[in-house]
Amino acid sequence: MEMTRRNAIAMGAGALLIAGLPIRVSAATADEMIAEFTGGAEVGSGDISLTAPEIAENGNTVPIEVSSEAAAEILVLAMGNPTPNVATFKFGKLAASRAASTRIRLAGTQDVVAIAKLEDGSFVQASSTVKVTIGGCGG
Repeated sequence: MEMTRRNAIAMGAGALLIAGLPIRVSAATADEMIAEFTGGAEVGSGDISLTAPEIAENGNTVPIEVSSEAAAEILVLAMGNPTPNVATFKFGKLAASRAASTRIRLAGTQDVVAIAKLEDGSFVQASSTVKVTIGGCGG
C-alpha cells in the first residue's frame, strides 16, 4: 500500500477516534468486592466499631470512624454508591491504634459497611444506615 496524504489523514483520524473512545471498565458490585476481600470466607460480627451519623445533612462530606482492636485491614463500602469502595485501611503489627476516620461521599440514603480482617484471619462486619437529607431540611 502506498502512503499518500489521504491515507495518512485517514489513519490519523482513526487513531484519534480510537483514543477518544471511553474504555469500558467493569465496576464490581459490593458483593463481589466483599467476596474478593474475604476470599469467600464467612463474615461474622464482633470486634469492629463503625461510627457514622444517623442523619447527614450534606452527602458530600459524611464523617465516619472505624476501629478494631485486632484488625490487620479494614474495608469500608458505601453500598448505594455507583462505586461502592470507599477506603481500605491497613495496619501493621506495631500500630499503636487500629482506628481510622475520614469523610466520605454518599449518593443518597444507604448502608455504610465496614469489614475487618483480623490478625487470626477471620472477618467481622459492622454496618450503619445513613439518611442523607436533601438541602439539610430533614426530607
